[in-house]
Amino acid sequence: MTPRIRWGVLGCAGIAAKAVIPAIQSSRLGRVTAIASRDLDRATEMAVRFGIPKAHGSYEDLLADPEIDAIYNPLPNHLHVPLTIKALEHGKPVLCEKPIALDAAQAVELAAAQKAAGLPVAEAFMVRHHPQWKTARALVTEGRLGEVRAIQTIFSYYLDDPRNVRNQADIGGGGLFDVGCYAVNTARFLFGAEPLRAIALMERDPTFGTDRLTSGLLAFPEGRQLAFTCSTQLALTQKVTVLGTRARLEIPVPFNAPADAPTRVVLDDGRDLAGGGREEIAIAPVDQYREQADAFADAVLTGTPLEAGLDDSLANMKAIDALFRSAGSGRWEPL
Repeated sequence: MTPRIRWGVLGCAGIAAKAVIPAIQSSRLGRVTAIASRDLDRATEMAVRFGIPKAHGSYEDLLADPEIDAIYNPLPNHLHVPLTIKALEHGKPVLCEKPIALDAAQAVELAAAQKAAGLPVAEAFMVRHHPQWKTARALVTEGRLGEVRAIQTIFSYYLDDPRNVRNQADIGGGGLFDVGCYAVNTARFLFGAEPLRAIALMERDPTFGTDRLTSGLLAFPEGRQLAFTCSTQLALTQKVTVLGTRARLEIPVPFNAPADAPTRVVLDDGRDLAGGGREEIAIAPVDQYREQADAFADAVLTGTPLEAGLDDSLANMKAIDALFRSAGSGRWEPL
């Protein structure tokens, strides 16, 4: 019988209910066996809904539960580092939602705790586990696009509910933390390199104080560039275009790829503007959250190294820090 890990979930976040808990419950290598909320009624409701055996009325009770092997942390951003460190202190590996921290200094603190504990910690960039992104990277590394020199990314949605954590500046809300981080992460993934400097333009909601519209440029080695726009108050849009000297690559649904429907990446050699050089590469349906859960569980069970550990998370946070600094200074900021 295939061994499985017993997951504990901190909180009742929307992403947990919508995507991650169902994915774990259908995964090969794990099951959610406990969930915690500071409101025991909420935890109990979620437990009944998803067939989770135990509900805890505090985070500490869940972390201390000896029948839990690993923790999923989807709490608001300001609780990512503190609760992940507490989980490590209880001997629990952690899959933590993005962003891993509120800044690079916090990420360094977490990395030190992870090293001391000797346990896996991963940032939940589920897109890294989807075959469409692996296909995109393969096309880039194989030279199908020629020299890849630019990536353009848009990720936006409209949300103006003041109760939503994404609209609360004091706990790490805002567009750059929530969705701009994907633009940074996937550009680093495709370029296989780290940015050198950053510049950003940021517009903040006058009531919430969060960045509701951010556009940024990251300068990578050899003149390569990421240009992106992210927003919490624009029409729902997701788009990635990768531009090379011989072809361009488009990922039509780059981040919230459906689990139950095929996706595709589109390669176009640019011979004309009518699609004469267009090639569609179909990707079979995949639940990227389930793939992420199984990859993490495999690391816990077998010691298999994580594809992206906290070194990768720290690099992402350094870029985000530089973008925030630039939005304040109005100039290019080094990483």
